[in-house]
Amino acid sequence: MSFLIANLPPIKCYIRKEFLYDFEKGQGEYVPCQWVSLKSIKGQAFRIESYLTEYGALYDKIPLHGYCWKEIDGEPLPLDHLQIWNCMSYDITILKKSMIENLSCKFLSKDKRWINGQYMFTVDSASPDYNTLDIGHAEEAEDHKSFNFIKCDNGQFAAQPNNKTLFYDASLTVPGFKTPDFKIATKLYSVEKYNKHSARNNNDFFYDFEERKE
Repeated sequence: MSFLIANLPPIKCYIRKEFLYDFEKGQGEYVPCQWVSLKSIKGQAFRIESYLTEYGALYDKIPLHGYCWKEIDGEPLPLDHLQIWNCMSYDITILKKSMIENLSCKFLSKDKRWINGQYMFTVDSASPDYNTLDIGHAEEAEDHKSFNFIKCDNGQFAAQPNNKTLFYDASLTVPGFKTPDFKIATKLYSVEKYNKHSARNNNDFFYDFEERKE
């Protein structure tokens, strides 16, 4: 698990040039780049650092809506549609889920439109340091979110939670698949909180469980 910053796959894409000039100029222009790293600051949107191949420079602090993989089709989606939740922790891990690698997918945006794209990788978070006060919700069952990064068909990138995203596998997904109507998981599970059985009555290496007598 990484703290604050983690390596990203070297995705070849473009920065919307106005983000490089604090919106003073460059509107409608694009600068080629490759992704380098991802920054997660709790309570803020993800920031991506990139290598600008025409300049030999690194530039960071650009959120998702500052990037595109082609010229954006139509009106760009705003940042809060591409990433609907802020970062949950400074501690993150990046994983490419092999079962859904490169699958077609779609997510439901804030304006109730389905946005089509392709799965890239997932960012997840936790609060692993018990010496640091946990002031977030990364480890609460009902509030935890993972972020699936998506290469959108309109040219943008998004980071969406599982409960806003559907994935399509041509060999596994049934035709006319159902819309999920599930409930949010609210329970945390532990197998050592029950006091009915004990495994500490002797020093045997290959121990057995015994039922406690009340």
